[in-house]
Amino acid sequence: MAGSNGAHGAADTKRAADAALDALQEGRDALPDLAKRAERVLQDKAEELKAQSREAAALAGEQLETARTYVVERVQERPFTTTLAVLGAGFLLGLLFAGRRR
Repeated sequence: MAGSNGAHGAADTKRAADAALDALQEGRDALPDLAKRAERVLQDKAEELKAQSREAAALAGEQLETARTYVVERVQERPFTTTLAVLGAGFLLGLLFAGRRR
C-alpha cells in the first residue's frame, strides 16, 4: 500500500509539474503581445504629452507677449518713473550681491 501511495504521489507531482510548465509556456507566448500593447500605450501617452506641452508653450508665449506689451506701454507712459524704478531695483540687487561677498 505504501508503494501505491508513492506512485500516486509521483504521478500527482508529475501532473503538477506538467501543468506548471504549460502555464510557463503560455506566459512566454503572451509576453510579445503584452510588450506590443505596453509600447502602444507608452507611445499614445507620449503623443498626449507632446500635444499638452505644445499647448502650454503656446499659452506661455501669449502670456509673455502680453507682459512685454504691458511693460512697453508703462515705459512709454512714464519713462522717468520707470527709469527710477529700474535704477532702484539695480541698486538693491547690487547691494544684495555685494553683501554676499563679504
